[in-house]
Amino acid sequence: MAPFRRGKNGPRNNSSFTRGASTRGSNGHRGGFRGIPRSKPTSRHAFQASRVQELAGDRSESPSTIPGTGDREVESEELLSHEDSSESDAAQEKSYTVLLQTLNPHLPHGEPRKKRRKIDTIATLAPIREPPWEDLDAVEDAEDGGNSSEQGSVDDFDVVDTQQERDFFATHFAEPDENQTLLKIQAVENNRWKAEKTTAPSSWSSTFRRPAASGDETVDGETIELGARDLKLKPKLEAFAEELLSDADDLTIQLTASVFSYRDVLFSARNLDNAGKMRTLISLHILNHIFRTRDCILKNNAKLSKSGGEEDLELRDQGFTRPKVLVLLPTRQSCVKMIDAMITICKPQQQGNRKRFDESYANADEELSPDKPEDFKDLFGGNDDDMFRLGLKLAPRTINFFSQFYNSDIIFASPLGLRTVLGDGSKKADYDFLSSIEIVVLDQSEALLMQNWEHVEYIFEHLNLQPKEAHGCDFSRVRSWYLDGHAKYLRQTILFSAFNFPALNKLYIKSSFNISGKVKFARVHKGAIVDLTVSVKQTFSRFDFIDPTSEPDDRFNYFITAILPSLNKMSLHNVGDQQGILVFMPLYADFVRVRNHLAASSSTQHMSFGSISEYTPVKDVARARSHFVTGRHSMLLYTERAHHFRRYRLKGVSRIIFYGLPENPLFYREIVSGFLGSSFSNSNAHNRHTNVRCLFSKLDLLKLERVVGTKRYLSLLSDHGDTFDFL
Repeated sequence: MAPFRRGKNGPRNNSSFTRGASTRGSNGHRGGFRGIPRSKPTSRHAFQASRVQELAGDRSESPSTIPGTGDREVESEELLSHEDSSESDAAQEKSYTVLLQTLNPHLPHGEPRKKRRKIDTIATLAPIREPPWEDLDAVEDAEDGGNSSEQGSVDDFDVVDTQQERDFFATHFAEPDENQTLLKIQAVENNRWKAEKTTAPSSWSSTFRRPAASGDETVDGETIELGARDLKLKPKLEAFAEELLSDADDLTIQLTASVFSYRDVLFSARNLDNAGKMRTLISLHILNHIFRTRDCILKNNAKLSKSGGEEDLELRDQGFTRPKVLVLLPTRQSCVKMIDAMITICKPQQQGNRKRFDESYANADEELSPDKPEDFKDLFGGNDDDMFRLGLKLAPRTINFFSQFYNSDIIFASPLGLRTVLGDGSKKADYDFLSSIEIVVLDQSEALLMQNWEHVEYIFEHLNLQPKEAHGCDFSRVRSWYLDGHAKYLRQTILFSAFNFPALNKLYIKSSFNISGKVKFARVHKGAIVDLTVSVKQTFSRFDFIDPTSEPDDRFNYFITAILPSLNKMSLHNVGDQQGILVFMPLYADFVRVRNHLAASSSTQHMSFGSISEYTPVKDVARARSHFVTGRHSMLLYTERAHHFRRYRLKGVSRIIFYGLPENPLFYREIVSGFLGSSFSNSNAHNRHTNVRCLFSKLDLLKLERVVGTKRYLSLLSDHGDTFDFL
């Protein structure tokens, strides 16, 4: 079987990774890219023990370095720590003591110097594994160690008072209450949540869930009156927050409050009108998190330097690796928009490798037709390549593009681009750079669904795992919940989409463990059938299924027993009335099944048909469209992904059969109003025979809500009878 490829541009290479087309329900690669078996999270003590052994082995090869001392002091300390009973060794120790007192006049006479705690660590660095082909996103710098190697001083950054009330960064990451954190983690592990629902009249609703931890009497789901200063941003970011909230509605205010309070968020109301505000909101939150994390590290570095190693300080302010934020996006152009929003906010004086970034990301590959819909232009305008990954390193007044992942603060990637880096689950696979991700963002999730959602699930499976190697990490500075394997319980997951769908909902339920809670925002849909520009009868037919696993079989049986016989009868007795039948297929697996039945069944031998899918070559698409509009083919099978990637304007359509409702409600409006409207204007359709037939089951409730509206969909699912007409 030929490897799957993206429905628009075809395969990029001979890799076995799939792009564009989903393998859901087909004989594709589902389950074929599982990672290696994961062992149980290593305990904190195990990490410390292994670290001690590593240092003991390295001490014989290279001299240790202790801040504030010289090599002679280290050598003297080692000699002083190994006393010998012989008189010669005692005399030797005495001579070294005299020497130390001479070099250090402030040391009291006769008193040996106290041992100092080792802070800097030594580790073997392992470069990230790159794919075998030539990579446009190849990095240029080498791995430079752990988080504590930050350059600059505290004066380079604005200071935020962490003692103020409702400082969410401090309470969630910097200074969490360990007892409450443990109680909340236990509640999440036992799936104990408290739910609170907020509804705004006729526009949106939100459902907030927080861990039901004993002793936690706070109410975090309440409506918040929010201002820019309440977000506890860096001072230089407050101006953009004030602009964002100046004319914000209740939905934007509550979304902003949820994002900056480090809750997990599922926001399924993203559209072209609020896309710019959503990017600004996410950029503000990411930059504020990166800057404040760096402030903590620099302040603690200053404390260690000031103490000179005399005090046994325990300062835990970082994770295993440097990357803190992962942003998954559908195309390179969407990556450009997100990064431009960040640059507008932070205004760096220098941008390393910016020219290379513009050449490989910002340049448009082709001009789009002006008659394409606006959402299509927004997604595919510019560089629509869906295979990329990019490391971004933030320094004071500087941003560096194409930094090595282990040196980056933010990783931007498409699911396919990052999937190729993670590997196929072999021992050589490297995903340690995802071990300390604290914020993960999925923007335009509906577009990621049309690529290959299994890559998204695979990436989430490899978030916040214990690293295989140290990568220059100073374990004395690693936060305790990282060492205990609890990083996923403090990770924030932000999911933005134009609409909710089962795969996204599953990801929200199965991968959101945030102890600060999680909130789901949902729109109240008025229904795609309301905004149609043509008057046509629309019939919705409900079929029952035995169990969810048999639903595809029950749908197919309903189609060949209740739909096809009437079409076949028309083809035998009245050829003119059965022309122009469009069958819309949401899933490629169903498309193949119906196509094979039409080609092989004796009952459909009088029906001629064509087919267009995301894999159909351009020449075959042109031939199928020509035969359909001329009547040579009476039926045309058409997949949802083909419409997503191409947005064809099919002509000659007089009847539409939705084998399943589309995920995107815009597609229903475009197909019914656009295709039938074109036929009406060209006098190719007769009102007596023009109609729309939609098949649905109870598993299609989210699709049904978007098509018929929030007020109507429940009655279609629960009322007696199985046929419902709308005019």
